[in-house]
Amino acid sequence: MKTKEKIKTNTWEIKSRTYLLKDLSPVAYMMKSSNIYWFDEEKGYERELRLTSNQKTPFVDEFKGDARLEHVIFRDGALTVPKNKQTLQKLLSIYHPMKDKVYYELDEVKDAVDELEVMELEIEALNAAKNLDVEMAEAVMRVELGSKVSEMTSKELKRDLLLFAKNNPDLFLELVSDDNVQLRNFGIKATEAGIIKLSQDQRNFTWASNGRKVMTVPFDEHPYSALAVFFKTDEGMEIFSNIEKRLKD
Repeated sequence: MKTKEKIKTNTWEIKSRTYLLKDLSPVAYMMKSSNIYWFDEEKGYERELRLTSNQKTPFVDEFKGDARLEHVIFRDGALTVPKNKQTLQKLLSIYHPMKDKVYYELDEVKDAVDELEVMELEIEALNAAKNLDVEMAEAVMRVELGSKVSEMTSKELKRDLLLFAKNNPDLFLELVSDDNVQLRNFGIKATEAGIIKLSQDQRNFTWASNGRKVMTVPFDEHPYSALAVFFKTDEGMEIFSNIEKRLKD
C-alpha cells in the first residue's frame, strides 16, 4: 500500500520542488531551456541540454525521435514543479548553468534549520546583554556608537545594547568575548577624563599632567587598539593600575 511519504531513488528525492529567482520577481521570466551545456565528467565532454514536452531526458544525445521544445517560465519570481515533472526538475536542480546564479532551489528544511540557528543566537546574545555589567555594556556600545555613549543615560544604554544584541548577535557575542574591547573603552575614558592625552597626529599617548610619554602608537594601528594591547604588557599594567586609581578618585 502506498503511503504519503516521499519516495527516494538513490539520493534523488521524488517530490515537488520550488525554484526562486535571485533578487528578481518579474511578472514573467523565461529561463533559457535550449542550447545550454553541462560537462559530464564520466564521459569527459560537454553534453547539450534541452527541455522538451515529449522526451524523458534533458540530454539531446539521448533523444528518441522528434523533440518538441518546452519553455521554463517563472511567475512573480517563482516556479513550482510537481513531482511528476522529473525531467524539468533535474534540469533545474542538477544541470542548468544558471542554478545558484540567476535562481536557486528552495530548501524548506535547510531554511528552517538556518532560521532556528539565528533565533538561538539571538537568544544567547540577548541573555548575555541582559546580564552585562555597565562598564562592559559601555565598552561594547562604544564600538557601535563611538563617543555618543558618554552622553547616554543607563536606560538608553541598556535599550541600545539589547537592540544591538538582537539585530547583530554574531558581532555582539564576538565583542563581549573580546577583552580588548573593555581595555579600549578604559583608554578612551582615561582620555575623556583628562588623565592621558592622544597627540593630534594620533601617534603618541602622554600623561596630561606633565606631558611625559605613555606609549608610541605603532604605524598603521588604531591608537586605542594599540593602547589596549599595551595595557597587557608589564609596563602597561602598571600604567593601567595608575589610571584606574585616578579614575576612581
